[in-house]
Amino acid sequence: MVRAAILSAVGAPLEIAGIELPAPGPGRVRVRLAAAGVCHSDLSLSNGTMRIPLPAVLGHEGAGTVVSVGEGVTHVAPGDGVVLNWAPSCGTCPACALGEVWLCDSALTGAAGVHARTADGTDLHPGLNVGAFAEETVVAANCVLPLPAGVPLTDAAVLGCAVLTGYGAVHHAARVREGESVVVLGVGGVGLAVLQSARIAGAGPVVAVDVSPEKEALARAAGATEYVVASDTTAKDIRRLTGGRGADVAVECVGRAATIRTAWDSTRRGGRTTVVGIGGKDQQVTFNALELFHWGRTLSGCVYGNSDPSKDLPVLAEHIRAGRFDLSALVTERIGLDGIPAAFENMLAGRGGRALVVF
Repeated sequence: MVRAAILSAVGAPLEIAGIELPAPGPGRVRVRLAAAGVCHSDLSLSNGTMRIPLPAVLGHEGAGTVVSVGEGVTHVAPGDGVVLNWAPSCGTCPACALGEVWLCDSALTGAAGVHARTADGTDLHPGLNVGAFAEETVVAANCVLPLPAGVPLTDAAVLGCAVLTGYGAVHHAARVREGESVVVLGVGGVGLAVLQSARIAGAGPVVAVDVSPEKEALARAAGATEYVVASDTTAKDIRRLTGGRGADVAVECVGRAATIRTAWDSTRRGGRTTVVGIGGKDQQVTFNALELFHWGRTLSGCVYGNSDPSKDLPVLAEHIRAGRFDLSALVTERIGLDGIPAAFENMLAGRGGRALVVF
């Protein structure tokens, strides 16, 4: 038995309980978690904004050590450090054939399977494939990526979602060029990764926007050159800080209609807005036909940073080893499994960066 955080129904409180994991069968890997990040997507799963089969063990951002492997697994072995990949690509669907592995048709099929059982025999599903809010997990082999050399195992947990998403949003989705101005709306874990990635890209100025004045020091440490407390005048404030034109690029990390609209309004004519935040179906964003023509702006979604983890992890590892990317700077709180509900409340209140469950 290992301890895990279980979501039994939408809106129900997480239950910390023992679960029984099977031995890894063919093509499966058992991992002992070192740490798991508490992502806003976990909150979205718990409140029903995103739907998964229930009951489930939540958690999709993690890193740990391989305990054992099933038949046919050759890329990792017991004792290896690994990063969990919650959206593995199949390599054969139309999206994968186009090289858009982040849109793989089969990425989340594993979430429908039985992952473990409770002590009374109830079947449990793995939240977003990996069930990382547990001391140990058993996942498909393509859900584990070898930990790059020189990357601390515990801090590496945030690579699995926040960092790949933030880095990819800048370098793949928005394709930020050196010298371009960037505004980042939302300074949580992903927003902090976006800020660090914009700095790596050579962007400037880099404007961070958040509802909390207390996050300014955190944002500036991550690479923000300017900080704006969100208000009704945010778009005007950003134009003032970007020579009156507006930012070249806006990255929205909140997932709300109002902030998406603000991100759009904050960019220059011909600017680019990339939406990273996951919002609900009730969040309707409206535009009129004339402004679409006049402003010539681009609005695009971004899934998992439009990243290919197998290619991007080695690049990120080099930035980490060289001191250009600081994983620990994303983490503002280290907690146990029983601290996850409080971490959810902090996210709802706009407090802090990434909370990290450390086992």
